[in-house]
Amino acid sequence: MKKTIPKPNLKLEKELRREGYLLVAGVDEAGRGAWAGPVVAAAVILPLISRYYGINDSKLLTSNQREEILLKIYEVALDIGVGIVENEELDMMGVGQASYLAMRRAVDNLTIKPNFVLVDGFKVGFSGVSSWGIIDGDRKSVSIAAASIVAKVARDRMMEDIDKRDPRYGFCTNKGYGTAFHQGRIVEQGVCEWHRRSFKPIQAHCAKQANLEISSKMAIDAVTHIGV
Repeated sequence: MKKTIPKPNLKLEKELRREGYLLVAGVDEAGRGAWAGPVVAAAVILPLISRYYGINDSKLLTSNQREEILLKIYEVALDIGVGIVENEELDMMGVGQASYLAMRRAVDNLTIKPNFVLVDGFKVGFSGVSSWGIIDGDRKSVSIAAASIVAKVARDRMMEDIDKRDPRYGFCTNKGYGTAFHQGRIVEQGVCEWHRRSFKPIQAHCAKQANLEISSKMAIDAVTHIGV
């Protein structure tokens, strides 16, 4: 017998509403594990909608489904905020802190201040607002699932724009993740300004590339010296 996978609902939001938290924001991020590009987070405040319009964990939806559902989210949401941490900033603080910062920026970019924040995964502190970290929250809370879709679509569009400026790595399809094609292009082309140089695979390639450049320079200097 096929197991039915529960879909996200508003149970947590309704419980919080009964406790007096009338404006609950769901927060999630996209791009944490990518090798290139920003981390993007979204915060979504939904009313107590009676229909969920297919809102689900963004990873369980196709690109077309996400785009279609995104329109509904923007139609019904009370407020939406997006937070971005670019790869250079991520390299300075680490991907974990960058993810938290993107989430805080998403909440800060809401025009309506929420009474409570539901976060996918671990608890994140927000200034002046209580929060819960919900493991697999994007499969439990409709608000978090909606945020996962907004963050994913926003980041995908950013990576597609980057691909137009630098099409060497196939960012339009791999969205900066370490696919076989992406890895092959890094070997052939080296890294670019959008790669996360703090990530070990990128560090390893940068070190290898630097060693090759040093060896090449030493060889050229040796030939030049012999020629003299």
